[in-house]
Amino acid sequence: MKLVIVGGVAGGASAAARARRLSEDAHIILIERGEHVSFANCGLPYYIGGEIEEKDDLLVSTPEKLRDRFRIDVRVMQEVVSIDLLSSSVRIRDISGGQIYDESYDRLILAPGASPIRPPFPGADLEGVHVLRTVPDSEKIKERVARDRVKSAVVIGGGFIGLEMAENLARAGVKVSIVEMVDQVMAPLDFEMASQIHEHLMEKGVSLRLRDGVKSCRKDGGSLVVETNSGCELECDMVILSIGVRPEIDLARAAGLEIGSRGGIKTDQTMRTSDPRVFAVGDAVEVRDFVSGLDALIPLAGPANRQGRVAADNALGRASMFKGVQGTSVVKIFELTAGATGINEKRLKSIGRPYLASFIHSNHHVSYYPGAERMAIKLLFDPGDGRILGAQAIGKKGVDKRIDVLATAIRAGLTVFDLEELELAYAPPFGAAKDPINVAGMAAANALKRDMETIHWDEIAGMGEDSHVLIDLRDPDELEDSPPLPGSVNIPLNDLRSRLPELDKEKTYVLYCAIGQRGYYGYRIMAMNGFKARNLSGGMATSAPALKQKEWINRGCRVKED
Repeated sequence: MKLVIVGGVAGGASAAARARRLSEDAHIILIERGEHVSFANCGLPYYIGGEIEEKDDLLVSTPEKLRDRFRIDVRVMQEVVSIDLLSSSVRIRDISGGQIYDESYDRLILAPGASPIRPPFPGADLEGVHVLRTVPDSEKIKERVARDRVKSAVVIGGGFIGLEMAENLARAGVKVSIVEMVDQVMAPLDFEMASQIHEHLMEKGVSLRLRDGVKSCRKDGGSLVVETNSGCELECDMVILSIGVRPEIDLARAAGLEIGSRGGIKTDQTMRTSDPRVFAVGDAVEVRDFVSGLDALIPLAGPANRQGRVAADNALGRASMFKGVQGTSVVKIFELTAGATGINEKRLKSIGRPYLASFIHSNHHVSYYPGAERMAIKLLFDPGDGRILGAQAIGKKGVDKRIDVLATAIRAGLTVFDLEELELAYAPPFGAAKDPINVAGMAAANALKRDMETIHWDEIAGMGEDSHVLIDLRDPDELEDSPPLPGSVNIPLNDLRSRLPELDKEKTYVLYCAIGQRGYYGYRIMAMNGFKARNLSGGMATSAPALKQKEWINRGCRVKED
């Protein structure tokens, strides 16, 4: 068996190592056009920021290690320029010497990855405008920051790499502005969850321009000037392009392999392409979304590693299946951690999938133990059986643990009722007797069992003033730091029962508090006394930042102006 693998990093390198573990006799050739066959591209921003001190720490494996330990024929700085499916061969160009030669294969695994998108605006290719995808990219940025004593930078795009670069540049003393074409950073999150990131970025001195794309970039003396579509000009010393990646499909398309509806190489659950002898893995492939069952293009390292393993299994004759991707992700943004798994609300709306949503805010461990930090969790679930469709979480501590539990719950097909019953590890330094996961399940189950009618932050503006009344259940001293919603009546929860005679049973009362817990208690009081009520899910902790930032953006696309 002769197995040729095109591309290294997560998918290709894992496929090569797996193939060797399955067969000592296979002739395995790994062809990589770069100088590094397997590196941690997720760690590149932290190398630039100095958290990772040595470049070699980014190298997951080296050609020498793959040769010595796995007896793999590793060829770096060589590029596959074409595939001949009829003759089962690839044409290879030696980048260093320019020689071109052909290599036959019995099975072929494609792991070409994805390339950073360079937008077509004028000046995108100027010196000082950088992308970040490879180790050499990170070295160029790191060297420029040190050599030119960069004091200001514009990051174009608010995705994972953009946010991580903003943090690491800011920690290095660089004044950072983020420009994002849509109204929020971090697309896997919904707006109200991303709003908490917006506030944290501003607290850390990062400027945001949302719903504002880049028109051009030009040189002005020794500086760069980024002009946005709204006419704003941002002068800086360096620009980082971080607006996403594009799957590298040219090689596969030219060979006649099928390209999917989402723009990636079409594969089945065995990672086979439209040619049964050719497999494809990683950022270039289109796979099945685990929750929706629809085609998906989700470039993440974890799925790429698993796809490489599955492709190697099937290439070597062992039946194996990749069961889909659910987009589980996590990112550190200064002191915050944000994570997501499954489908977000935007996507559920776009595909017309029925769902319900709930929000909770809960400490990551018991409040009486020092260092308790509050986290926000959003659950999206089926309105019929309560099956979990997606989840998002933001906080300073404990977020990664909860997102991993929720990702496992989605993979296992659990419902919100199951979350109520999960028995999770508890000791004061680590959690609570009612873990945030349990609390999230209880809040969602309450909605399904009709123990509570909820309303969400983006529905408030559409309420009729004649038929709906907002009641703020917080104590008066809380209103000084967090003003009530316009038109609210303040009735502290402890006074609610005694003031029910003042209220009109013909109206619907929207109850809210700091995080939604007292709103639930108030709802139960009113419902059992014959009133129509709804609880504002997540309380002011969810609604206040989302409403404030939506207003700012609608006034002119600036979240913060220096």
